[in-house]
Amino acid sequence: MSIIEQRTARFTVLIDPRKKAVFERLCAEEDLTSSQVVRRMIRSYIEARLGRPWSPDEEPSEGKRRPGGAKPK
Repeated sequence: MSIIEQRTARFTVLIDPRKKAVFERLCAEEDLTSSQVVRRMIRSYIEARLGRPWSPDEEPSEGKRRPGGAKPK
């Protein structure tokens, strides 16, 4: 996971302020920013869903999804 992604996009998430404070404290204990941890979690989720490693140079694919993210049957 040492590949540095070249481009960035803003991702805004609304969470409970108390949960945010705990999250930021735990990140700081590992000498990580909250953004680093969120990027790691997103990458892990992508790889778990794809069932394989993901590369930043990979083009996003248009999956056939139902509203709300449900898989088609």
